[in-house]
Amino acid sequence: MYAVIRKFNRMRSPEEAARRAEAGLIPILRQSPSFRGYYVVRSGDEMIVSITMFDTQDAVQDAHLRAVGWVKDNLSDLVDGEPEVISGEVVISAAAPAEIAA
Repeated sequence: MYAVIRKFNRMRSPEEAARRAEAGLIPILRQSPSFRGYYVVRSGDEMIVSITMFDTQDAVQDAHLRAVGWVKDNLSDLVDGEPEVISGEVVISAAAPAEIAA
């Protein structure tokens, strides 16, 4: 499994950014056959971190390029500067057992 993490340090209206991503970016990400998940974490008033998970490294790279374009087209009025980006192979993961998660 592979992940790309984007950290937006100066995001005006994280709620609006999340609403737009849910309506516009998530459908794009779901088109990838190896898409595993997308998470947005709010940290403070102006920081958002997104985590996108895929089965393959090629899918991460393709999705990153599509996401960069989407952010420029749809969030440029809310974002100051470029996000910090980290991507790579997930070397460990854990989830709650199904009976706990339900």
